[in-house]
Amino acid sequence: MLRLILMGLAMAVNLGVAISPEPAAAQAGKGAKSIQVYIGTYTEGSESEGIYRCDLDLATGQLSAPMVAATCRNPSFLALHPAGTHLYAVAEIGELGGEQTGGVAAFARDSKSGKLTLLNEQQSGGSGPCHLVVDEKGSCVLVANYGGGSVSALPLEADGRLKKAGTTIQHQGKSVDPARQEGPHAHSINVAPGNRFALAADLGLDQVLIYRLDKDRGLLSPHKPPFTAVAGGAGPRHFAFHPTGRFGYVINEMANTITAFSWDGREGQLAETQTVTTLPSDFGGTSYTAEVQVHPSGKFVYGSNRGHDSLAVFAVDPTSGKLTSLGQTATGGKTPRNFGIDPTGGWLLAANQDSNTITVFKIDQAKGTLTATGDPVAVPMPVCVKFVDPAHG
Repeated sequence: MLRLILMGLAMAVNLGVAISPEPAAAQAGKGAKSIQVYIGTYTEGSESEGIYRCDLDLATGQLSAPMVAATCRNPSFLALHPAGTHLYAVAEIGELGGEQTGGVAAFARDSKSGKLTLLNEQQSGGSGPCHLVVDEKGSCVLVANYGGGSVSALPLEADGRLKKAGTTIQHQGKSVDPARQEGPHAHSINVAPGNRFALAADLGLDQVLIYRLDKDRGLLSPHKPPFTAVAGGAGPRHFAFHPTGRFGYVINEMANTITAFSWDGREGQLAETQTVTTLPSDFGGTSYTAEVQVHPSGKFVYGSNRGHDSLAVFAVDPTSGKLTSLGQTATGGKTPRNFGIDPTGGWLLAANQDSNTITVFKIDQAKGTLTATGDPVAVPMPVCVKFVDPAHG
């Protein structure tokens, strides 16, 4: 019997399927009273000093006053090491060290105070890096360069420092909108469950590109087939996997839609199953989507609308992964660039970039609906929200 159980676990890992629909972070979070939150910002054109940190009370949803965790330039997107010991941030700039590239910075994290100490910085391999992740084993950082239209993989030293990029891949081509899709614009990169593949959403190409990942050497190589296309002019931006590892969702910035896929973790293949709008049918204004995330329970998907200034809420069919709209909830601010769902699934924090606020929402874990709690918290030009696994302080 034990042998059969072990064989089943090994098969699930090989297929890139999560063993439990509830992540370990969610399980650990059930005993925590509060959780640390890091906020990435734009420093150019704002009063921001860099990366901020605060504490979220998991019982009340109260967010403490933000404090500067690290002073740095345009840390617009953040990623935490799986062990919680380090944090990585893009420097969303066009030039670094005299070259047309942005940067990636590595910080050591003090688990008690939340303070960040800069370890080093490396070139991102292209201008305007806007998204990054750390692989599941904490071996490398993957970054998407929007301005340069490229993706890079940077191996990590044992102490968390960044090595130079082991791979930089320049995307090629264009799509149907001459104003915004004149060339590639890599907008995000995510590691698939199982740590064997990485998926990059490119707004300029209307493609989700699939790469094989060699985490130990920090190498990416094109998979076969090398990409999955979405509708022309859709503008894929961010991608999120379902906790089961069976489904994935890309939010399309220009079309204001979410495309649902089935994911074959063994073969590394996406198959589109559905595309749904994030906006109400009677909305006639201008809006662009930004972030997409799946609730830790796997029951709901959320997407942000900039212009309509709302969060779209969807129920997930557990068999097909398809979405059913549950409506939209106003974010209480302007331009919700990004949002985060805490690991316990109880709270959602929406970063309203152009009103300089974070709004806290209580999530009804049975219905998926959102209820704002208290007044928005002031943060200068917030664009990214990341939670620390409660197991790591």
